[in-house]
Amino acid sequence: MLKISKWNITFVLMVLITAIYYVIPNLYGKSEVTALPSFVSKKQVNLGLDLQGGSHLLLEVDTRTVLKEKSDDLVDDIRKSLRKSKIKYSNLGSKVTGAVVNITDPGSVDLAKKNIEENIEKGILIKVDNNKLNLNFSKDYIIQSREKTLEQSIEVVRKRVDESGTKEPTIQKQGEERIVVQLPGIKDPERVKALIGRTAKLNFHMLDPTTVELAEQRGKLPPGTFKAFNADPTGYEKQFVVKKRILLTGERLKNAAATVDAQSGRYVVAFEFDKKGAKKFAKITTDNTYQRLAILLDNKVISAPQIREPITGGQGNISGNFSPETANDLAVLLRAGSLPAPIKVLEERTVGPSLGIDSIEAGKKALVISFFLVIIFMIIRYKAFGFVADLAIIFNVILLVSMLSAIEATLTMPGIAGIVLTVGMAVDANVLVFERIKEEIRSGRSIINAIDLGYKFAVKTILDANFTTLIAALLLYNYGSGPIKGFAVTLSIGILTSMFTALILTKLIVSFWVLKLKPNKLYI
Repeated sequence: MLKISKWNITFVLMVLITAIYYVIPNLYGKSEVTALPSFVSKKQVNLGLDLQGGSHLLLEVDTRTVLKEKSDDLVDDIRKSLRKSKIKYSNLGSKVTGAVVNITDPGSVDLAKKNIEENIEKGILIKVDNNKLNLNFSKDYIIQSREKTLEQSIEVVRKRVDESGTKEPTIQKQGEERIVVQLPGIKDPERVKALIGRTAKLNFHMLDPTTVELAEQRGKLPPGTFKAFNADPTGYEKQFVVKKRILLTGERLKNAAATVDAQSGRYVVAFEFDKKGAKKFAKITTDNTYQRLAILLDNKVISAPQIREPITGGQGNISGNFSPETANDLAVLLRAGSLPAPIKVLEERTVGPSLGIDSIEAGKKALVISFFLVIIFMIIRYKAFGFVADLAIIFNVILLVSMLSAIEATLTMPGIAGIVLTVGMAVDANVLVFERIKEEIRSGRSIINAIDLGYKFAVKTILDANFTTLIAALLLYNYGSGPIKGFAVTLSIGILTSMFTALILTKLIVSFWVLKLKPNKLYI
């Protein structure tokens, strides 16, 4: 039987109050919302690139660099393998996609091939040409290497962009070597570009006591060293003589943060190693006390402190001529990790605010027009019941916006299209119920019975229809990207709010009207 449940009233009121709570912050600007009382939600719907403007970057990952590094590593593996087997060789060197080596003793060629195969990665092919061994990366090996490099690059870029504070960026693969980065709200992307574009390979070396000036006087550098520039061009020492051996890499870093040194009052970057890194760092600082440690970022010296005592806690500071921004940027780079390959900006576009405003106005116009047309149609077609359905549409939009705010979703033009579609679809369930009620009235049922049966028999059809649409929306979200996901999010939420307003809210309003006012006739 048709009845008014106190639990239903309580549930509906709680939902509506919660919805209004999350909708209110969207009536204020980004700067104004922070001034609201602490008990008011600060969550808002974020506008996408097409609505608020921002920056669009097309990046290219230099995967050939990774293949070159793999070729150099392959040379090291071959050298170790042949020395271990005590096989004499000559002309060992790398090429673009592999390596080559001559075996001095023709009788050792097969043994050399066998030993090398045991110590190299799968996917590297070895061809014998007389005494020469040609090692080449297979096609599958190259493809997998490129895919892995691109995936790692996307992950590092995502971490760096997230650390910069950009809300809801879009970062996705394009083709075999490119990445699309969309940054809503970023009008000056230079700082983000600097963060994204740096390879940020951090290595720890020892400084050679030989100065650059002394090396120039001698006409050569000491064996096993190279020259590295100071990352700070205003520094006293412009260049350093650095030992080639890498003692520790940034891969062992656990955390990094910009902070102020208590003694000097200057900004430094505090870092912390993982367990293995801390153990290795302790040994380095113990074995090289009173010598200078060179900390290199992308082959430039960012700090060269003297090791005054063993550092066993796995923590340290990188000092330099840092400003708050540069210290924070360096910390972001270290936390996000190094890029596996250099990245180049191929294309950069700035979406101005005028385009965003035009898009918003067009979306608002479409939403308002569709909203009023549906409302007018429902009142003309279903009289008082149409008015109830119109109330449901209004609450449906409030609920939808509140849920988008609660999850801080990003609204794009396709997302607005999803809201417009939801407004049109929101009355579908009500139409099914109302038409069923009309059928029951025509068959001679009482008003209360007709309404009760109308909702009861229409529920299954409503659930089936909305459930299949929801499946399609979830598939769009799962397999789509960018604009498609924005459309799928608003459509999915719209389906859920539509079912709530049609099956619970309107039934409560109609039940209250019929049971309290007891009309003699239904205007439907």
